[in-house]
Amino acid sequence: MGQALQRAAQWTSAKGGSGGKLEFTKLNEDLLNAIMNWVDGFGSKYPEEAKLVFKSPLTWITTLRPDKLSGGFTEKGEEMVSTQTSEKDGTPMLTLKKVSTNEYSVTSMSLEFCESVLRMAGDQKLMEVRSCLEANRDPATKMLGDRFATVEGDDNSIYRFIEEITKEIEQVAKQEGGEGGHSEIEEKKLQLKLQLQINRLDQQLLQQSIQQIAGEVRLTPLTVDGEVNILQQLSGTDEEKYCLESIEYWGDGYIFQNKCRAQPWRQLHGDICYLQIKPHDTGFVYVTANTSGYYCNSGVDPNKAGELDYTKQGDSYRELVTLLKEKSPKFSEMIEKQAFALKVKEKDDSMLIQKETKQDQDGDDYNREKSQDHKLTKEYSKDKDTKQKSKSQKKKKLEPSLKWRALGMEEYKESEREKEKKVVKKKQAPSRMKSKTPIEAEDSFSESSSESEEEEEAVERRSETNADLPSEYWQIQKLVKYLKGGNQTATIIALCSMRDFNLAQETCQLAIRDVGGLEVLINLLDTEEIKCKIGSLKILKEISRNIQIRRAIADLGGLQTMVKILRDPDKDLKCLAAETIANVAKFRRARRTVRQHGGIKKLVGLLDCAPLTGHMTPELERDVQVARCGALALWSCSKSTKNKEAMRKAGAIPLLAKLLKSTHEDMLIPVVGTLQECASEPSYRLAIRTEGMIEDLVKNLKSADPELQMHCASAIFKCAEEKETRDLVRQYGGLDPLVALLQQSDNKELLAAATGAIWKCAISTENVKRFQDLKAIELLVSLLNDQPEEVLVNVVGALGELAKETPNRQSIRKAGGISPLVNLLTGTNQALLVNVTKAVGQCAEEQDNMVIIDRLDGVRLLWSLLKNQNPDVQASAAWAICPCIENAKDAGEMVRSFVGGLELIVSLLKSDHKEVLASVCAAIANIAKDEENLAVITDHGVVPMLARLTNTYGKMSDKTNDKLRRHLAEAIARCCNWGNNRVAFGREGAVAPLVRYLKSSDESVHRSTARALFQLSKHPENCITMHESGVVQPLMKMVGSSDEDLQEAAAGCIGNIRRLALANEKARYQ
Repeated sequence: MGQALQRAAQWTSAKGGSGGKLEFTKLNEDLLNAIMNWVDGFGSKYPEEAKLVFKSPLTWITTLRPDKLSGGFTEKGEEMVSTQTSEKDGTPMLTLKKVSTNEYSVTSMSLEFCESVLRMAGDQKLMEVRSCLEANRDPATKMLGDRFATVEGDDNSIYRFIEEITKEIEQVAKQEGGEGGHSEIEEKKLQLKLQLQINRLDQQLLQQSIQQIAGEVRLTPLTVDGEVNILQQLSGTDEEKYCLESIEYWGDGYIFQNKCRAQPWRQLHGDICYLQIKPHDTGFVYVTANTSGYYCNSGVDPNKAGELDYTKQGDSYRELVTLLKEKSPKFSEMIEKQAFALKVKEKDDSMLIQKETKQDQDGDDYNREKSQDHKLTKEYSKDKDTKQKSKSQKKKKLEPSLKWRALGMEEYKESEREKEKKVVKKKQAPSRMKSKTPIEAEDSFSESSSESEEEEEAVERRSETNADLPSEYWQIQKLVKYLKGGNQTATIIALCSMRDFNLAQETCQLAIRDVGGLEVLINLLDTEEIKCKIGSLKILKEISRNIQIRRAIADLGGLQTMVKILRDPDKDLKCLAAETIANVAKFRRARRTVRQHGGIKKLVGLLDCAPLTGHMTPELERDVQVARCGALALWSCSKSTKNKEAMRKAGAIPLLAKLLKSTHEDMLIPVVGTLQECASEPSYRLAIRTEGMIEDLVKNLKSADPELQMHCASAIFKCAEEKETRDLVRQYGGLDPLVALLQQSDNKELLAAATGAIWKCAISTENVKRFQDLKAIELLVSLLNDQPEEVLVNVVGALGELAKETPNRQSIRKAGGISPLVNLLTGTNQALLVNVTKAVGQCAEEQDNMVIIDRLDGVRLLWSLLKNQNPDVQASAAWAICPCIENAKDAGEMVRSFVGGLELIVSLLKSDHKEVLASVCAAIANIAKDEENLAVITDHGVVPMLARLTNTYGKMSDKTNDKLRRHLAEAIARCCNWGNNRVAFGREGAVAPLVRYLKSSDESVHRSTARALFQLSKHPENCITMHESGVVQPLMKMVGSSDEDLQEAAAGCIGNIRRLALANEKARYQ
């Protein structure tokens, strides 16, 4: 257990109350579940080892309360102790102690009582295991003593312990009456057995972790060499031109066959090579390139000359550039400003340059040059003669290599023609300041919110003349002049006077910017005067609500300064800085800047405050205000996927869980807003469930604040992807308030969140029953008209899930929901079309509903959606067509009435989308029930297309193909009933792959495959192919199945094969 926790488990690196916590990752969840299952059943498997008293007790913060303790406990002061005690010293085997107002700790002296704690914890078992392991990083040491502590390298403690027991047995045997010695030996034997069980668990956990980690993306020697080669071109002694002084491989330079430079014994740890890097502003940095990423090692070992100390120092990084940015401010500055040059290896004082012109995403042409050896491009230095430079630029333009372009560090010169074009554009539109933080290509698609692009191209609206500007504009500009030239007193007075204006007006905001006031306000943040900082931040907080102002603040480097202020001991300053960051970080580049300058960790640190229950002192209220402002800033930053990951690693989740228990709505809104934004990530959904946050979200659904209700419902909407979460929402009574929110039809955002939560919760059958009792269907049907698309998508999705139950289909019809659902089939929103087709398909399972759908021409609309370019819409429409054909009165004639409909559905068999293929095969199986339609689709070439699919998806390795195999086999079985289709299937090679379908673990695949084989076996040559493919043995087993259809089809196929064999025998002897 200790080895798994030390080597495989992932821990946070945050400090200040949140350090040393297990991260909320899939790997950790699997480890915790395995340990929980091991402890949970340990007493029944190993009763003697379970009763073994620990050397030191295991103590941790628990979710248990005194009322949860069953019999066998007595009250002792503020503690609850077990009546069972240790035989040695009389210590209670289990103690529940009150730590603070709402916090208890538990102390256990044996695995038997650890198992009892888990049993009493109920659905909080996982939290108990997590808390126990976080408090006891090496539990075996406390259970069995220091001799069994987890160590690096070979662990011989068990062998030494066995030798010790053996010697003691020999000594007791020589002595007479050594009963005390016998008891000690028995105890040591139990310790040995328990340690062996722990070692076995450790091996299982490590093996499980290795399998999971092996599937992740890893560094390769080729990737490392590429990054090092590029950095070597950017290194030199001139610190004004080069990012690094030097970068070299550490070691003897030998390259092994696998391209690694590390010694073989270190390659076993995943090491690829070692780097010695000399930045301009620091000493040597020694870096290990490991398959898991780059990290700093301890450098040259002082005790072993010429050898490295491989001990890991700090975090791992995916890119070497990111690590160097953290270690060297000079390197980071050079990269950010793009103020570097490339070294060029000359070939006979010249290089052949090859031109290649392409267009970038904005439509501007740029010329990309490649050297003939494809290694790097050449950049002329600034001290070249001006005339030569201008001449050369007319012919060619030189850039850094493409790998550095991917890192967002491109700095290329424009041709004279392009410059002339931009001069003309500048006359029409205002110029934009150059950003201090260039956009990185890797971050370009890291946003998870629709807000990611909302301000990327903000249009500046300015009056053509100054005639209409109000007097406030000029008065503010005068005050900015005082800010620039006045002393400390004048500065504070000017700041106070400026705050008297209505800074919410755009005119006042732009007046500050136009006269250079933003630069002055940002510079004031670097002063030592607290009052100046506070005054400046108060103004920046107000004016940063303007899109143009917040972009200007980011361009001027204001975010970097505000991030530094988050370390300031003054709580008012921290509050104002966090609130301003919350306003500015509304667009992608600003969010990235906060993360790259360490702002995420600092903001997470602001969340750590005292418990929010009990008496609130003024000092505590200020701490709560700091936490609220930190949550506001994290809410804005959490719209970036990379920021979410940084927040998780910084330990934000347990802190957010603690703040979620607050009773203050102004605190809850940013906290829940952050959680609902982060809930798009699986790791956060897992944490929200396991940290007990679902109960708090449900409780806050009943709040009187619509905004808080909206964020809670949105968080449940995103978290309810997992069944466990849906069950918790029901158990905590969350379905009732969600349905009640449907009556808030005026608040569209709240309505969208509530209907989304109902949609996801309705996936569970148990929840559907509760929704029936609450009359949710009638309320949802009433929302099918006059609602925005984001509401309709969720409403229709919820109706589709509810319609899986027969009574609900009738309720939808009685509520008048069929007609508006069919009308929505004419829309263009792709997500809405997917949900509408599913809902209509579910309703079509009821014959009375089908009559209405047919009368409204719903089947024709569904068929027309097969032409949609979105494969999800195609698949959903095809699935909906299946029940329509099954329940229509004259299905054959209805299908033939669609001009080109049969040809269209057959053509979809050429799709590469598995869901489309499965749904189309299911539709064809229903269409083929009508003989005339079967003849038509045969003429359209359905047989060779189906046969091709049997070969393409015939392998058994992919379980996701079972759905397609089942419907494909059913379609083949139906299509065999026309003409020579059986012969054609055999000729097209469909028989042998179908036999392999019998190896599937899905019984429905067996049933449809047996039907297809039975139909195909009516042709003699197909029987021969089946027999050669080994069909008889699996079919013999299926004859004994409990499924009568499968029995009959398997027996029929075997009968046809047997009759052919008898006919051959008879012919041979005649």
